[in-house]
Amino acid sequence: MKAKVYVTLKNSIADPQGNAIRGALNKKGFSNVEDVRIGKLIEIELGDITKEVAEKQLNEMCEKLLANTVIEKYEFEII
Repeated sequence: MKAKVYVTLKNSIADPQGNAIRGALNKKGFSNVEDVRIGKLIEIELGDITKEVAEKQLNEMCEKLLANTVIEKYEFEII
C-alpha cells in the first residue's frame, strides 16, 4: 500500500516562497496568478496493512514528524 502525504503552510501563515513564485509568474506574463502556496509531497510505501491501520499510522507520522502542526496542515491519500 502506498500513500501520498501533502504538507502545506496553514492559510494564516505567510508564505514568502509562494509570494516569490507568484511575483515571478506575474512577471513572466501569467498575470492571472493571484496566489501561490508552497508545500511538500511525501510518498510512503506502507507494505501490506489494512486501510484503517494505514490511516492511523499516517496521522501519527504527520503529528510526530512529517508536519509542524503549529504552522502546517497536512492531508494524505492512500493509493
